[in-house]
Amino acid sequence: MSNLTERLRRLHAEGHARDPGALRDDRQFAEREPVPAAVLAAITERERPGFLLIHRPSNMRSHPGQVAFPGGKLDPGEDAVEAALREANEELGIDPALVTVIGTSDTYVTGSGYAVTPVIAVVPPDLEIYPSPTEVAAWFEAPVDFVFDPANHAHQEGYLRGAKRRYIEIMWEEHRIWGVTAAIIANLARRIAW
Repeated sequence: MSNLTERLRRLHAEGHARDPGALRDDRQFAEREPVPAAVLAAITERERPGFLLIHRPSNMRSHPGQVAFPGGKLDPGEDAVEAALREANEELGIDPALVTVIGTSDTYVTGSGYAVTPVIAVVPPDLEIYPSPTEVAAWFEAPVDFVFDPANHAHQEGYLRGAKRRYIEIMWEEHRIWGVTAAIIANLARRIAW
């Protein structure tokens, strides 16, 4: 077991054994019963570990061009881990056998009506990525220490269906991480004392 895997398992257990205080959530904006979904919050095993993130294609029906973790809706009979691994394989060609799952974290209910469970995992640094052009415009890594640092979380306001909504925006190089992805990162940062 790698040092990163051991460290994350310890931090995950410690962080989920205590009350993190208020976590971000958009359930007040959801207009339907949330549909179960999962994302793979994969961290690369490097000297400076990073989250694997994708840009959605600009022609997608939902969330075009946005930065996201690989993920999607649960298929019938799947749990969050199975769905996150399947989606990461479909979107980035990541072999599930190369993923070390650490555990799940707090489900985030989106304004669009999804209950998204993040699945924290470790992947090798030399992982070969094969992005699906229909689901991924580009992929990149954002260092965990950078995106977890509250000093890099710009607090913004906007409107969703006529109601004021606060959200986080994280700029890593030319990548704008915001909305659900930034909220999940902020929640994970409250659970994992990096």
